[in-house]
Amino acid sequence: MPTIYPFTAIVGQERMKRALILNAVDTRVGGVLIRGERGTAKSTAARALAALLPKVRAVKECRFGCDPDNFTTWCTECKERAAITKDLPFHVRPIPFVNLPVSATEDRVVGTLDIEQAIQKGERHFEPGVLASANRGLLYIDEVNLLDDHVVDLLLDSAAMGMNIVEREGISFSHPARFILVGTMNPEEGDLRPQLLDRFAFSVDITGIRDARERVQIMEYNIAFEAAPDEFRKQFMEREEELSHKIEMARKLVEQVKYSRRDLLSIAALTSSLNVDGHRADLVILKAARAQAAFEGRTSITDHDIALAAELALPHRIKRGPFYQSEISAQQLQERIENLGGQPDDSQAGEESPEKSDAQEKKSRY
Repeated sequence: MPTIYPFTAIVGQERMKRALILNAVDTRVGGVLIRGERGTAKSTAARALAALLPKVRAVKECRFGCDPDNFTTWCTECKERAAITKDLPFHVRPIPFVNLPVSATEDRVVGTLDIEQAIQKGERHFEPGVLASANRGLLYIDEVNLLDDHVVDLLLDSAAMGMNIVEREGISFSHPARFILVGTMNPEEGDLRPQLLDRFAFSVDITGIRDARERVQIMEYNIAFEAAPDEFRKQFMEREEELSHKIEMARKLVEQVKYSRRDLLSIAALTSSLNVDGHRADLVILKAARAQAAFEGRTSITDHDIALAAELALPHRIKRGPFYQSEISAQQLQERIENLGGQPDDSQAGEESPEKSDAQEKKSRY
């Protein structure tokens, strides 16, 4: 197996790295689309992240790598095995990295049911697809804009639901399909349809680094890696392990991260003021802000977390206004949040009376 370039050795491209890390902390964020010119470390970053992530526990002999600690997400086969044997054995394995080819068909992605065998022998036979291989791992799509729109839709649906359900002629089979979705593309070769673009939680536009010193560092790192990849990786192993441990701790903490109604009002006011269509952006920002707080070891989100999340979630969703097709910095977004002036409220979401909520919402309009 070839040595993977270290994630922590990637020079610059901080937005891209943060987008990948937040998806690693919470796969429910919804994936990232990296748009940029050639030679900007897009595929390198995706592979490096997969090699960096902590190992996971998986049910032994399960074709889908089901989580033994979360029976609600088990595949049909594990549920049937558990009905006979209560405790399923498990092992620890590295997360899979699956590269989806541009020529992939629907059956190759979702898998196939053998209808003939079901009719003749009464047996259900499922041939797993790419989604099965990518479960609890990282699914990488290079040149995602060249992939068939219908296949992209299937991938995004599965990423959102965390489950792949295949039904043919009244026969059904389901398995978990929770993965980090990373798509890359060069805008010069065409863009995604707006409907598909919106389905990606994050979008990051990257360009080549202009700073001469950083470009020199990139050359030095790459020459050193090509000459002695194992030795080069050892130099960064301490940083890699530190970041991997930080992600692992954040995964355990993210469910405990709380948010107030004021935080929700801040998110809603921000997206509304920027004329963002739909409500997907609001949900993505909330999930990403919680992941950001967990990554920093906190159990409550701040305006800065919201701004960092919005910096990744909004650029591809803004269609009108002064920010259209321009870079939005976290600092600009935080200033905008502060100027919108969400009303102070320290109570947790869902704990307020309807009267109080209505009063605050009316007040926030003026």
